[in-house]
Amino acid sequence: MHDQFGEFDESPISYFDTRFNRDAVKLLPGQYFATSADKLIVTVLGSCVAACIRDPIAKVGGMNHFMLPEATRADARGRSAATKYGLHAMTILIEELERLGGRRDRLEAKVFGGGKVLNGFNKCDVGQTNAAFVEGFLAKTGIPVVGQDLCQDYARKIYYTPASGDVCMKRIRRYNNTTILEREQQHRQKLIFSEARNQAKRA
Repeated sequence: MHDQFGEFDESPISYFDTRFNRDAVKLLPGQYFATSADKLIVTVLGSCVAACIRDPIAKVGGMNHFMLPEATRADARGRSAATKYGLHAMTILIEELERLGGRRDRLEAKVFGGGKVLNGFNKCDVGQTNAAFVEGFLAKTGIPVVGQDLCQDYARKIYYTPASGDVCMKRIRRYNNTTILEREQQHRQKLIFSEARNQAKRA
């Protein structure tokens, strides 16, 4: 059995989930995990989106957790920044599933997130942008969406078992702390900083 994971500064957190009685991996924004083992993948989503993708015949599957950076300019460079990281997150997860023995023509997806939970984005609904992107990407690549819960005004906690394709989703309407929002804000700032640094190198 094999696992593939990433990315950015940390590896996903591994632990034993007593509720589901199995080994689990917790994803933070910007990470993904693909596996052929019977593991649980867990993440918490605000405006970010997670795609749970699997090959039900090969019994391999995985999840990503991504946020598209806000396009602050209307020119082509701004639009490129808005799709760069979502495109990477989807492409790399599919490639890792193929390396584990999955076949692209057998893949199926369940998608979650894109909630309108970040303050200060009335003019640009980041969650809706994320949701539209993942739906468009999957439609273009011909991967059927067999389950989804997108947009709305709540956060979500996702428990995904790739071996079976089962998803347990918990809606989070009230926050006991600001961890979800802080993580997404930090991730968004990291993406913006990375893009600015890359543009400076190209100048």
